Amino acid sequence: MDTVQAITTFPDVVLVDPRQAFARPPFPSQEPFSMPGSTANMQPQPDHGEDSYCGAGKLKGLNALVTGADSGIGRAIALSYAREGANVVINYLSEDGDAEVTKTLVEAAGSRAVVIGGDLREESFCTELIGQAVEQLGSLDILVNNAAFQVTEDSIEDFSTETFDRIFKTNIYAPFWLSRAAMGHLPAGGSIINTVSIQGYSPSPYLLPYATTKSALIGMTKALAKLAMERGVRVNAVAPGPVWTPLIPGSMPQEKFENFGADTLFERPAQPAELAPLYVWLASPAASYVTAEVFGCTGGKTPV
Repeated sequence: MDTVQAITTFPDVVLVDPRQAFARPPFPSQEPFSMPGSTANMQPQPDHGEDSYCGAGKLKGLNALVTGADSGIGRAIALSYAREGANVVINYLSEDGDAEVTKTLVEAAGSRAVVIGGDLREESFCTELIGQAVEQLGSLDILVNNAAFQVTEDSIEDFSTETFDRIFKTNIYAPFWLSRAAMGHLPAGGSIINTVSIQGYSPSPYLLPYATTKSALIGMTKALAKLAMERGVRVNAVAPGPVWTPLIPGSMPQEKFENFGADTLFERPAQPAELAPLYVWLASPAASYVTAEVFGCTGGKTPV
């Protein structure tokens, strides 16, 4: 029998100590900025995989919608999807400059980028967003519910009803509205991927509303997976631990984010680029037997 020898041109893998691979706290004092926050204002700049993520065609020909894709984890997902061959709809709230940077990265990878701004707290916009994604790209294969909002307070009395409502509308209602609208378009083999959090399992009191929504989104992921599989659609979630994104200095006082991530086994937070491969795998046919699962990327803080 003839044998076929694989020929590769990949460079040797260089192993590094993961504790030293990326920026470590303490982080420098930074000018306060309002949510959703700007990547350009962060010190140090997050790593989204711009110089490190190499695609291999895992999502070639597929079309994806990623919410909160202007920065942070969302930008890293959009970039990795593009380098794997997918076209990407980049949804964001109001950071036009950040969204344009993500668009440039997606297009530089040779994929199509569609930028659609809007407030996910509006049911009508969520429905419209799915419709626009299908219209612009011709179909929709992957929905990533990644956008989130958080506020930190020191006591329950400090959390207003308005704040609680905004966090729930962004973190729970929007994924529900988007998933409901997307189900009529996703093909068998398609995917919905939700960004949950370690906060859904190990909640911090100063993030009470945010942690509550992430617990709820874990439940939604598992329940929706059972309904979606009736159409051959898989639904999973990624649960990050501390990740260096604009959400952190944009929502936390200096004394809280100065040592952000120092309590992990790595003694540092994750960079967005370190989470992207999970989202790629979950969206790809390689994860064909995976649904209703939550995959942790917490720096060893807790089993998820």
